Amino acid sequence: MSIDFFGDQPEGPQGPPQCSAKGCRADAHWVLVWNNPKLHTPDRRKTWLACEEHREHLSQFLGVRGFLRDTVPLADWTGD
Repeated sequence: MSIDFFGDQPEGPQGPPQCSAKGCRADAHWVLVWNNPKLHTPDRRKTWLACEEHREHLSQFLGVRGFLRDTVPLADWTGD
């Protein structure tokens, strides 16, 4: 499975990962795993990070399009 990590990588020189919502700089707590079947092979997964405030909004955005595959707490994310 191919994984693309959207947004900052896990904690490093830039600090903790941040939410992928436009303009949000809050710490991320969730990984939204998604795939666009018109563009990506079935095993490819892309990710967005979400803070508590934007988790539902970003999930709905992906879900309405049929892209959302999974939502995982960032603390439990293994990247596979």
